[in-house]
Amino acid sequence: MKKAGLFLMFAATAAFAGEWTGYISETKCGAKHNDGSAGSVSCVTSCIKGGAKPVLVVDGKVVGIANDGKVTADLYGKKVTVTGDLKGESLTIASIAAAK
Repeated sequence: MKKAGLFLMFAATAAFAGEWTGYISETKCGAKHNDGSAGSVSCVTSCIKGGAKPVLVVDGKVVGIANDGKVTADLYGKKVTVTGDLKGESLTIASIAAAK
């Protein structure tokens, strides 16, 4: 029983490498900006310039970004494809690009 519990604890904290497609939003508005519209781009850009942190919104779920310096201003509010490692609720980006 102890081995099973230890395995589950390790699995829950392990990082999962993968690729996700979603929208760059920010911590203030969260999942509200998930359409890539001009209004969303404007709001996300304004909020990030005001101090909010970029986040990735995938299927309505907000995922924090550990290394948010990888998110450049030209991607704010837009649809992106990200590769990286997800650990809990935090994503470490290896690469990010506008989604096609």
